[in-house]
Amino acid sequence: MPLRSHSSAGRRAAVGGSAVNEYRLTRLLRTLTSEIYLVWDGERRIGQVDVHYADDVIHATVLLEPDVKQEAETALIRRLDREVVSGHREDFEREDFLVTVYRGSETTSYSDAVSEDELDLPDISW
Repeated sequence: MPLRSHSSAGRRAAVGGSAVNEYRLTRLLRTLTSEIYLVWDGERRIGQVDVHYADDVIHATVLLEPDVKQEAETALIRRLDREVVSGHREDFEREDFLVTVYRGSETTSYSDAVSEDELDLPDISW
């Protein structure tokens, strides 16, 4: 099934992005119903993909840090479909693959494994 874009990307400047075959996906987490991947351009992390398998529909959220050309974005989604989603389960028959792409940057990471002193968080009064 061909993926169709319903994008507003034509309204933003599409700059940067290397050849898509240089992008690689590395899995951080897999559960029975979801997966998380990092997207790399060479040695530089450029994004994250969260994939959720729900009945017969697959939802993916792609967060890209730099602006990438529309062609590179589409090729990345096709690669995600081919290398991750289509190999989910042999008996899985999907009705749709819904992908939402966001552009943003990481501001902070939080973890239960790191103390508040180590995070250097400001005091906040509620």
